[in-house]
Amino acid sequence: MADQRDPAFAPHSTRSAYDQSVAEIRDDVLRMGAKVEQQVRSAVAAIGSRDEAAALKVIQSDREVNDLQKRATGAIVTVIATQNPVARDLRYLLTLDHVAYELERMGDHASSVAKQARRLAPLPPVDEAALLHDLGAQVAELVRGVTHALVDADESEARRVAALDDEVDGGYRRLFDSMLSAMRSDSGKVDAGTAILFAAHYLERIGDRVTNIAEDIVFLASGEVEDLNP
Repeated sequence: MADQRDPAFAPHSTRSAYDQSVAEIRDDVLRMGAKVEQQVRSAVAAIGSRDEAAALKVIQSDREVNDLQKRATGAIVTVIATQNPVARDLRYLLTLDHVAYELERMGDHASSVAKQARRLAPLPPVDEAALLHDLGAQVAELVRGVTHALVDADESEARRVAALDDEVDGGYRRLFDSMLSAMRSDSGKVDAGTAILFAAHYLERIGDRVTNIAEDIVFLASGEVEDLNP
């Protein structure tokens, strides 16, 4: 006789409540992804427009990402404690928890980019900042892509997005070399150049964390732990 304690044999109302809880957690994580993408775009735009007020809004908006992460993690703990999920259900919840953590850290990095935008606002503009705009656009698209891959646990899309991080790394190296050369030839660019290099570093770190999420999605879909960007 089947064990009625097995979640597969839980009453329909119990399973429906579980599914609703998990759907709410997933939606919070997806909201985090959308907000982080917007943070990245807005922070880089603030550098281009030299808009200190816009940069401050990005920094302040990071609280929303933090709040969503706390809510998602709290809900995951509650579901695990009260519903005792097993197998794929448990793997899905643990994946969402780690994705929420990675997105929260991305939000912190985007906020750090915005802090550099505030630092750059009163300084003379430098041409190399255009490379930062391109890098930011690439990173924002990675965040968008991996968020979409999470919706359906799309392993192939997760792998595609992770592979694109190589382009982000290449863009970062080009910006770094260009900015360093400009700073060496013109000491008047040192202050602005330093801020741009810091901003580029934070963007590159977001790209690395996108790869971490892509690995989470592969784990969710296949049950295998794999390094997608060795």
